[in-house]
Amino acid sequence: MTALIDRARAAPEMGKPAPPLIVARLDGDTFDLARLRGKVVLVNYWATWCAPCKKEMPTLNAFYQRYHEQGLELIGISADRPRDFAKMRTVSRGLSYPTSTLDKITQDGFGPPEGFPLTFVIDRDGIIRDKFIDVREPLLRDVVLPLLESKDTP
Repeated sequence: MTALIDRARAAPEMGKPAPPLIVARLDGDTFDLARLRGKVVLVNYWATWCAPCKKEMPTLNAFYQRYHEQGLELIGISADRPRDFAKMRTVSRGLSYPTSTLDKITQDGFGPPEGFPLTFVIDRDGIIRDKFIDVREPLLRDVVLPLLESKDTP
């Protein structure tokens, strides 16, 4: 039984289908990863107390603004505690992409993040293609752009 629990909490594997992820966004809509098939999706875990998270947010935001119309989706999921939600909402208002919090996840096949920041890259077919611990423009250009350019879906 313990092995099943450990496997259920294991991080998603590269090259495998992305696990389910349903989360209520701060704007009231629902983010359902399964409904985004045909789009390239970034799932970013962050927190206001995480300096590397704050450093990568402008890069993620600019990339999202530039490529959203080409099929890029992005959700930022904050690990902030309720006492920090006001600060987190202030940061989120400055972002073009939707955000949420860990406590708003209703179906979580990803399990708890291994650390922060952490970003999963999911292709148009729903396959996890990469995992970033530090998002930089060259990494987005080299890994995500080719996925956006590939329009082949089943």
